[in-house]
Amino acid sequence: MKVKRILAIMLILIISVTVTGCEKDTKDNPIDAFDVDVNNKIAYEPEFGGELILPLSTIKTLNPLINENMSYYHFSKLIYEGLFELGDDLNVVNQLAEDYTLKEEGKIISIKLREDVLWHDGEKFTAEDVAFTINTIKYANDDTSYKKMFSNALGSFNASNIHKILDVQMLDDYHIDIRFDESFSHGLETLTFPILPKHRFAAEREDKNSYIAALTEENFTPIGTGPYRFVDYEKHKTIFLESYDKYREGRPYIDSVVGKILEDEELSLTAFETGQVHVTTAIDVDWEKYDQNNRIRIYEFISPNYEFLGFNFSKDIFSRESGSGLRKAFAYGIDRQSIIQRVYLGHGTQTDLPIYPNSWLLSEDSNIYGYNPSKAKEELNKLGWKDIDGDGFYEDEGGRKVELRLITNSYNPLRLKVADMIVEDLNKIGIHITKDYSDRIPENITEEMVEEQWEQVYNQVVKGDYDIALLGWHLSIIPELSFAFHSSQIKNGTNFIRYNSEVMDEALVKAFSATSRDNKLKAYENLQSVINEDLPYVSLFFKNDALLVDKKVMGDVDPTFFNVYRNIDKWYIPKEFQQEMVDKK
Repeated sequence: MKVKRILAIMLILIISVTVTGCEKDTKDNPIDAFDVDVNNKIAYEPEFGGELILPLSTIKTLNPLINENMSYYHFSKLIYEGLFELGDDLNVVNQLAEDYTLKEEGKIISIKLREDVLWHDGEKFTAEDVAFTINTIKYANDDTSYKKMFSNALGSFNASNIHKILDVQMLDDYHIDIRFDESFSHGLETLTFPILPKHRFAAEREDKNSYIAALTEENFTPIGTGPYRFVDYEKHKTIFLESYDKYREGRPYIDSVVGKILEDEELSLTAFETGQVHVTTAIDVDWEKYDQNNRIRIYEFISPNYEFLGFNFSKDIFSRESGSGLRKAFAYGIDRQSIIQRVYLGHGTQTDLPIYPNSWLLSEDSNIYGYNPSKAKEELNKLGWKDIDGDGFYEDEGGRKVELRLITNSYNPLRLKVADMIVEDLNKIGIHITKDYSDRIPENITEEMVEEQWEQVYNQVVKGDYDIALLGWHLSIIPELSFAFHSSQIKNGTNFIRYNSEVMDEALVKAFSATSRDNKLKAYENLQSVINEDLPYVSLFFKNDALLVDKKVMGDVDPTFFNVYRNIDKWYIPKEFQQEMVDKK
């Protein structure tokens, strides 16, 4: 759909995808839905054994470099690892890398690799595998997942071919230099892609045929370095994994993992509710309904889905010098916590910035706009606005009526409720907002109707036929925000609000080209202050998600949006539940 080119951006590492499935038999015998008493005070200890069944949507390939299926992206992390992984704060932590050093003002990342890593076929992991994987990604088509990852990370400042901007040099078996042609603050974050074993694709020498083999879609046999090794694949049915007993961090507790392929998220949820899989992600926001179910634990986490109000800077009311005061009035005048509680049932995280709320780059004093109608009116009064005719709405400094149109794709029921609450809040403080959207969702609405309305919103945005837009981004783990705010992106369309600021452009460039991690942190502190001061968007919130887990699955369950099965090697199933499952099958 054309809209996705403008109103969605592929996040680094997390791959958004629309999938279609083929018919299959979903009437499998359910696994046992154990009643684990919520009042049971037994303290279980980790034990080996058992089988974990995870849901997958229909997949096209087992190749992690070209996969575009979100469910398999998470599942493949059981098999594959990268040089680095992300921590809770989205800063990089070592995985296959043991240590790193930034050199030549960040142009070179010099990496010392772990020497205790084995591939699942018993071969040693070395620098040759890293170099081969990078060269394979460079060789791939531009629309390949991790090729796009690099392109997105490079932001709006470098349109060069990836072959010119990225090079790799092996110093010995466990030391490697990765070179960029300029200082690049996101280099470490891009090195979280899965590493492939060179020896499986390049028998004698590395060449284009070996890259083609490594990028194949059909009949791909996964071999990684992760806690689980690939055993078998029944196409369109199941993927079988077993614990890797030579895993450097120790053998995982759960012996086997089965990926059960279902058509979509709805069927995955049904399979979880009927006991056919042990884990799934919630679809709607009302997952508290599972709280009283003795079989289910709920693990909530912040998603990368960010909601905001964007202003049309081609309109004089927003682009002139006084426009920032008006935008601040919006920020103070919208009760975001009320929206989160009433519409999302509390499952959202308020923010003033389009930066992930747990990010290490987020300043402590970054959130400054709490709900304050009095301050909102103060901002309007500073502009010289007054309610001259006593109708409850302000006229501008010239005595002219002000009426602003809000657009959104209101066939999204949650967004419709948010839009209505925003209109109500702003009208209360005297900013006259009219609904330039349908405030009723038709009965028997179809996907085609939703698509048609989305296209209509897209066309209005492209033409600049709006004042304010309520929209959302699926943001990257790397807060590379030039796509939204850099003036160069007005022509490309991702800066659809047509925002143009030399101060912002400079702040974005500094954040992109920081020469060290400390400098990156400082550059992002400055960028945040620029965003908060000028408010090209009024940030609303990040949506929260939840992982639903059968209570017999215990251990360090700690999902994140970039790895829902994080720490899976530390999950376990107590022996009594393992045995009960075997007896009842």
